[in-house]
Amino acid sequence: MINIVLHEPEMPANTGNIGRTCVATGTRLHLIRPYGFVLSDKMIKRSGMDYWDKLDLSQYLDYDDFVAKNPGSRIFYATTKGKVRYTDVEYKDGDFIMFGKESAGIPEEILSEHPESCIRIPMGRDIRSLNLANSVAIVLYEALRQLDFPDLESEGELHRLEYNYS
Repeated sequence: MINIVLHEPEMPANTGNIGRTCVATGTRLHLIRPYGFVLSDKMIKRSGMDYWDKLDLSQYLDYDDFVAKNPGSRIFYATTKGKVRYTDVEYKDGDFIMFGKESAGIPEEILSEHPESCIRIPMGRDIRSLNLANSVAIVLYEALRQLDFPDLESEGELHRLEYNYS
């Protein structure tokens, strides 16, 4: 299982969308306080739809609490300051991928302690960053692709259309 970590998320709609993505992919979501909202916020419920109660969620008082409760974990830090592309990493079952708050990202103090684990999504020079929920989806699906989408449906079926292949 891949683990998504949000360090001090600020926007309930992003957190709700990320929670929904985690439910859809069988991914655990880890939230590090403080939050810029309360978890009962209607925006979380609206964006997470009716999936929020199915979310595998862990919460932490701060970054030190997160590290203490997940000793020895392999953590990748998604940041615009990373030198390694997210696609150049070989993800493994149990990995953690951390994303920072919308206004500032992951604190520099944390990034400077783990420069070899900082990853980035390539983008144009004139943009500061991508939307947090989109960034999580981009990196998470690459990790899941590398793991061959464990326990996920790989084929859909058409519901209203029938094809005659003769």
